[in-house]
Amino acid sequence: MQLPDIAAELLKRRTADQEARQRAAKSAEHEDGLMVQTIDSDNTAWLKVVVGEYGWPGVDLVGEEGAEAAWLIAQHADHDPWFQRRCLELITHAALAGQVPVTHYAYLTDRVRVAEARPQVYGTQYQDDGAGGVKPYLIEHPERLDARRKDLGLGPHAEYDRQMRPAAEPSK
Repeated sequence: MQLPDIAAELLKRRTADQEARQRAAKSAEHEDGLMVQTIDSDNTAWLKVVVGEYGWPGVDLVGEEGAEAAWLIAQHADHDPWFQRRCLELITHAALAGQVPVTHYAYLTDRVRVAEARPQVYGTQYQDDGAGGVKPYLIEHPERLDARRKDLGLGPHAEYDRQMRPAAEPSK
């Protein structure tokens, strides 16, 4: 049984998250960055309540789009590492049960590991390279990266890297 109110709220929160991030990326205004932080904090607090009451909002509970929106909120909960790690535990179980795509597990695994100053496993997280571009955070056993990515249905890292770099390139 799906919970339409929770699904609708997740979609609304995802939209606000993405709109604020797009605004902040195009703006040098301090207020736009603060708005992203405010939305992240509010979304995290709300998701904590949902998780506490229903468990991880997977496909059966909130549909595919709702499950993706919940994952996005967890990805952006960097200000609350304990909760982000808890979400990773829940997403791990949800992925094994077919309630979320395994790619959610991969991205959140890397996000948590980067926050803990550990090498990422799947090469999904990037940082500013200091020269106006981006580069991946340190990757554990890079010689086996593509095999790990393939196991979870992710494409080759070189392809992902090409996608990531132009997206972060400044407009000329």
